[in-house]
This record gives sequence, structure tokens and C-alpha cells, in this order.
Amino acid sequence: MESAEQLTTGVAVDSRRSLPRAGRVFVDLLDRHLADASVRFVLGDDEDDGEIVAGARGPDGGALPDAVTLRIHRDRFFARAITQGNLGMGEAYMDGDFTVVGPVPLHRLVADLLRNRLDQKLRGDARGLVDIFLLQIANLVRRRQWAHVQRHYDVGPEFFELFLGSTMTYSCGYAKSPDDDLESLQQNKLRRICDKLELKAGERLLDIGCGYGGLLSFAATHYGVHGVGITNSRDHCQEGTRRVAAAGLSDRVSLELRDHRSIAGRFDKVVSVGMLEHLPQREYRRYFDRIAEVLEPRGLGLVHAIGSCSPRLEHDRFIQKYIFPGSGQMLLSKVACELERHRMLIRDVENIVRHYGYTVLRWLEGLTANADRLDPQKYDQRFRRMFEYFFHCGIGGAFAGDGAVYQVLFARDYSTAMPLQRV
Repeated sequence: MESAEQLTTGVAVDSRRSLPRAGRVFVDLLDRHLADASVRFVLGDDEDDGEIVAGARGPDGGALPDAVTLRIHRDRFFARAITQGNLGMGEAYMDGDFTVVGPVPLHRLVADLLRNRLDQKLRGDARGLVDIFLLQIANLVRRRQWAHVQRHYDVGPEFFELFLGSTMTYSCGYAKSPDDDLESLQQNKLRRICDKLELKAGERLLDIGCGYGGLLSFAATHYGVHGVGITNSRDHCQEGTRRVAAAGLSDRVSLELRDHRSIAGRFDKVVSVGMLEHLPQREYRRYFDRIAEVLEPRGLGLVHAIGSCSPRLEHDRFIQKYIFPGSGQMLLSKVACELERHRMLIRDVENIVRHYGYTVLRWLEGLTANADRLDPQKYDQRFRRMFEYFFHCGIGGAFAGDGAVYQVLFARDYSTAMPLQRV
């Protein structure tokens, strides 16, 4: 990685005439709408290539001290970013069109763009919209040469083991300190969920979308419950069952290959972590119908899901294409509506989205530290950079975006006892 000092040597600052048309439009938009942050662009691979500053300026007219520096290896980066938004930025990163140099990470730029609400500002910027439209028309033909056949990756547990830690939990942790390691983040989260559900020895706990069974194993070990987990992933069911057996918990925890529509039995407590965001909103009614059906009259339930604080859901095209096709974001209003329809008591709602930023930062650190363990035949560099970019988006979004990570605690009966303080 190049240092910030190296980048200032022999550089002609603000050499905008060397930019392609899309670059000039992009820099101009950042100048007009990036009010409290700046970006440094270094063009090409040579040390004496030109440098361009966009956005807010420091007292000396240069970039702010915490500016992100992007080295542009291919001019097409600008057209991809401006005509395709985050999808174009992500694909440009995957293809090596740009790299981040200096000490300030890419997720800082993501947070800067989100905090300044560039998408909203552009809607009122007639000049910017015209420029973008003309570039989109000009690039319709050229896009074919950028197109990549989307490769199908069989992402096995060996990939997630690189960065998820011993719990193999692929959901937001809970930070008691910004310096918490991944193990602490996930242990904190599991204990907090169990405490919110007031788990007691001998109770039956259902986990909808149980993954590898980490939450159930934790609850059985530390709270003495008997747990049933359901998953529609054969890999999760098989590997999770192996992990449960290895922990000596097969007599108290079982995993089943099925989905939420076939839930049966009766349970004292129901939990679902990181599953609801993968259901279309039309499935919410059936999902809560089944929970209401299996939950005991005095039972408690908790749903933990990625959500949105925005009144209008706008799905990110990069994440939809490469990471979680068909996923969405939970709207709190929709969940509240379903709980009200079933006459269930909403006991507590907590938004832990800032904790997601610390969690994903630890995932990124783990992936970076262990990337050399990946089989290059199965997981090539483009795949690794795809997940790196996804993690940078997650960190930036958690601290500056309109996303949320909700934990909604509810009771089957209005008269269920409630503590005077939240967990």
C-alpha cells in the first residue's frame, strides 16, 4: 500500500483536463454535493501521475486530512460509477479498475457519500441529471464489453470459517466496546438475545432460520433449554448437526431441513435471527401466522433482522446481484402490523445498526488476514474483492446510511409480565 506522503510527490494537483468526460462529470457532482468530505483521485499507475481533489477543501485548498484516496487504473471507472451507481462502483472494484491507497479505508468513502445524501441531492440537480442521462445513452453499447457472466460460486463453510469465528454466526453482533473482538461481539449478542427471551432450563426454544445452530447450542449450554432449529439449507443442516454432536448436545438440540411454512409443535420461546429479510413482504403474514400458532400462551418471541428507516425501500443493485439475490429489508411498520393483527404484545424494539458496523469490520479484518487460505481455483481474486466491497458497504452504511438492524421482542399474550427495565 502506498503512503499518503508518496502520493504528494511530483503530483500536479487538480489536473482535471486529463479526465475523461465521465470523470469531469463525476468530480463536478462531488464538488457540488460533498459538503463535509473530500476524495483524492490519482490517475494511472505512475508516481508522477496527476492528482485531483473533489468535494470539500481544507484551509490550504487541498483535500481534507481524512480524505479517501483512490488510484484509478482504468478510466472506465468513472463511467461505471456514474451510470450504474453502487453496482458500477462494486464491479469496478472487483475488476481492479481502482484501488484504495493511503491509510483511509474505502468504507469511509461509503459513509461520506451516504452521510451527504448524494442520491437525494442528485434528484434536485437538473444539470447533474442531464449529464448522467447523456452518459448513460453514450455507454449503452460500451456496457457490453464490461459485462461479465455471473459465475456461480458454491460458497462452502470453509469460506465463512475464514472470518465468522467459532460461532459461525453470519449476523450482527453486539459491541460493549468498539474494540471488542469478533468472539466477544457474537457471544454478547447470543447472551443478550437469550436474556431478552428470559430463557429458563427445560423450556423449548424454536429457532427459525437457525444457520449452523450456534444460538441453539449457546442457549442449551448456558440456559438449559431444549432447542429445535429449522433451515432450508442442506449444508447448514448437515454441518450444524455435526457441530451440535461435536459439542455433546444432540440430546437437547436438533436441526431440521424445512422452511417456516411447515413449522409444527408447541414452544415456550421462538427466535429468528437474520431470516426475515430474505422473505418477500407478501410472506410476512404466513410467517407470523406460524409463529402465533406454535407459541405457547405465555410465550415470548424475538425477531432480529436487517431493516430500513426509510419510508421507501430501494434495494441495492450490487447486493441484489452478487451477495443476497432476492433479499430485502424489514420495515418495522410491517412487522408491527402483523404483531398487532395477531394481538401480540410488542415488548421492546431496539435498533443495533451501529453494532453491525463493528461486526462487519471484524469480518473484513478476518477475510483480509486469512485470504491466502482460499483455494484460488474455487475462490478467485474477483470473488474475494466482491466480498471486500460488500463488507466496506456494510461498515459505511451502518454508520451513515438509512439501514437498521432491529430486534423486536414480543409476547403471545397482552397480560404477560414485563420487567421494569429493558435488558
